[in-house]
Amino acid sequence: MILNCVITDDEPVAQEILEDYINMIPGLNLVAKCGDSMETLSVLREHKIDVLFIDIQMPGVSGLDFIRSLQHPPAVVLTTAYNKYAIEGFDIDAADYLLKPISIERFLKTAEKLMKRIDNTESQHIYPTERKYMFVKVEQEYIKLEFTKILYIEGLENYVKIQTEDKAYISYRTLKSMEEQLPTSQFLRVHRSYIINLDKVESIQNHIFVIQNQPISIGKSYRKTIGDYLKLNSFTDK
Repeated sequence: MILNCVITDDEPVAQEILEDYINMIPGLNLVAKCGDSMETLSVLREHKIDVLFIDIQMPGVSGLDFIRSLQHPPAVVLTTAYNKYAIEGFDIDAADYLLKPISIERFLKTAEKLMKRIDNTESQHIYPTERKYMFVKVEQEYIKLEFTKILYIEGLENYVKIQTEDKAYISYRTLKSMEEQLPTSQFLRVHRSYIINLDKVESIQNHIFVIQNQPISIGKSYRKTIGDYLKLNSFTDK
C-alpha cells in the first residue's frame, strides 16, 4: 500500500525535515510541498491524496480552518510548535498531532498510525515484509543498516550498541524501540540487554548464544520462550 502525501507549511526548513522523513519510509509517497492552504487546495483537486501534513499557524487561512472547510479531507496530521491545539486536533479527527521539532522516532509512530487508520486493520505495519534495512541515528546523521549485517544489539540504558559485521554503532534510543522495528522472523530478544540476529548464531550451549566468538547469555525470564522457539526450529533424534 502506497500513501500519497502532501506537506503544507510556510517554513521551508519544516518542509525539508518532513520530506526527508517521508522519503525514508517505504509506503509513503510525497506528491507536493505547499506553502499555504490555497496551494494545497489545488493539489487536493488534481491528485488523490491520502495524507496531509499541515502546520496549524500559517499566514492567511490557518491549518485548522482549512481542514474544517474541506468536505472530504484526507487523513490529517497536524504539525505545530505549540501543544495548545490538541483539543482542536481531536475535534477535526486528526490522525496524529506532531510537536516541532519532530524526531524520526516520533514520525515513525505517526506513519504506523496512518497505515493502520487507512488500511483499517491492526495487523498492518509501516514497513512491507520485504524491507531489508532500517535507519538509525548516530550522532548527527542517519545510518542505513541492512539487517543481514547486524550481529546483535546491546542495550546500554538510554543507548544501544548495534554490532555489525564491520563495526559498532552507538545510537541514543532504547532497546525496546529497536525491538519494535526489527523483523521478528530474524531477530530475537534473549536478554533484557540483548537482541540477536538468529541467522548469525554459531552455537547454543548452557544458555549461551555464540555469535562470532561473542558469548551472549540467555536471560532467565527469556529461557522458556527461547526453548519453545528452538523446539520448533530444530531437528533432533526422537
